[in-house]
Amino acid sequence: MVGIIANQPQTLAGVLDIEASEKAARFVQMCDAFNIPLVTFLDVPGFLPGVDQEHGGIIRHGAKLLYAYCNATVPRISLILRKAYGGAYIVMDSQSIGADLTFAWPTNEIAVMGAEGAANVIFRRQIAAAEDPEAMRQKMVKEYKSELMHPYYAAERGLVDDVIDPAETREVLIRSLAMLHAKHADLPSRKHGNPPQ
Repeated sequence: MVGIIANQPQTLAGVLDIEASEKAARFVQMCDAFNIPLVTFLDVPGFLPGVDQEHGGIIRHGAKLLYAYCNATVPRISLILRKAYGGAYIVMDSQSIGADLTFAWPTNEIAVMGAEGAANVIFRRQIAAAEDPEAMRQKMVKEYKSELMHPYYAAERGLVDDVIDPAETREVLIRSLAMLHAKHADLPSRKHGNPPQ
């Protein structure tokens, strides 16, 4: 048995909102309580923006998901399918919070934000100084995508363990779960954790 957590790109493009964060955090904790390994399929463009989400405490609820993953001692495998942007990517069991194995499909994008937004911030001076700012912006977006947003760059930086062929996904996950079957991790000695409220 394996617990599967995944984003739904057909609903709000797969963003994390308050309800999704709460639901996923509770599921991760349940799987961990019953020693069920976790497999996370990522296609997350970020947290849902908006005043309602901010007033409702999206950061606090996102922190609950982060806490749940960090506190889990079961085998944890992540597979980045398409988009993995910003803080939402981090809380969805990224390598940086302790996923045991992280894989990526060759078509994915791992970044702080989308290429257009990032290029506008990083290259704003060059774009503003150009004779044709729109042409320069398009050039910088293309350059940013080709150099920094491909999974091989992420693999070089240690964000993913391997870039896999989508046709081999099932085989890779089965082998990985078999390898992690005997994983034993202990939490630090304390009475209990202090989860976000």
